[in-house]
Amino acid sequence: MTSEQRIGPIALPDNRAQRVLSALLEGSGVTLNGDAPWDPQIYHPDFCSRLLRHGSLGLGESYMDAWWECDSIDELACRLLQHGLGERARPPSDRLMYRLQAGLINLQSRARAYMVGEAHYDLGNDLFERMLDPTMCYSCGYWKEAESLHQAQLAKLELACHKLDLRPGMHVLDIGCGWGSFAEYAARHHGVSVTGITISREQAALARERCTGLPVEIALMDYRDLEGCYDRIVSIGMFEHVGHRNYYLYFQTVNRLLAKGGLFLLHTIGSNTSEVCVDPWIDRYIFPNGMLPSARQVAEASEGQLLLEDWHNFGPDYDRTLMAWRDNFDSHWQELAGRYSERTRRMFRYYLSVCAGAFRARDLQLWQIVFSNDRRPRYDAPR
Repeated sequence: MTSEQRIGPIALPDNRAQRVLSALLEGSGVTLNGDAPWDPQIYHPDFCSRLLRHGSLGLGESYMDAWWECDSIDELACRLLQHGLGERARPPSDRLMYRLQAGLINLQSRARAYMVGEAHYDLGNDLFERMLDPTMCYSCGYWKEAESLHQAQLAKLELACHKLDLRPGMHVLDIGCGWGSFAEYAARHHGVSVTGITISREQAALARERCTGLPVEIALMDYRDLEGCYDRIVSIGMFEHVGHRNYYLYFQTVNRLLAKGGLFLLHTIGSNTSEVCVDPWIDRYIFPNGMLPSARQVAEASEGQLLLEDWHNFGPDYDRTLMAWRDNFDSHWQELAGRYSERTRRMFRYYLSVCAGAFRARDLQLWQIVFSNDRRPRYDAPR
């Protein structure tokens, strides 16, 4: 049924699935077919049973299938998580299967490293150019003094440069350089040369174009294949693709590549718990093989290799960043509609909205962590 054919939400069938779901929602402030902006409006009689069977995957896929609508998916997600329903979003069988799979297979091995690039980052530069700001940063902005997305992203880049204490002539490694946002900014404003790597062909092509004339080299490669020695290393929004089985090797690689007296800045989304699991909808449709690290996992993997100098959490800023991306995506959709399907539009709106809600509920964090490889007398991190 298309949106043009709909008259309004359906009357939900009085069955076991509807009663169980309504009981789960009790106290959350969310009502099926309710009047609040965050109340889902149901357009398919099997919505409740699908949601109970498939959890988070069923909720996301049913939205992509236009089984329900909601004016404020971000606030819906926030309320569901604050109500404690996040733990019930993955059926026990799915959680067990993922743990078994992750235990038997390195889901983020060299052979699988390029999967997320092909599935998500290579989707189309035209889409990301319209969703993101002119810096092409696809990571959390820093909104402390910013009034716009562009200001927040410039502030984030400058903050990272200051934390790294960049000086003219330094050689910087950018692990997971994306579309070249940090490489371009650091080379242009701080006089450094940058080597950036990515696992996305589309990102590499655009990053090289954007960094033309600057002392920047962009390579399509996996971080495990890196060689050389760098004064500074930065990794912004890439660690989420490393995986728990590779955390130690990742820090070992950084330590091997970092010059004596160097600094390493890790910018990553973080999980409140050390679970070896992912959201099944995000895994299937957005970031295949992704995994969010916990503070304990980061600390344990880096222990004995690098010295932790500073840990900065500005997770709430990701809520605002994601909502700004969603606004950009919505306002530019007509420019993209000829190439991308309605299902893709709903997929991106759902992804951006749900993630914003997760940061709003403090279910997810955003960390900038600075490491050194020597026992310097003092490190004062800018804020």
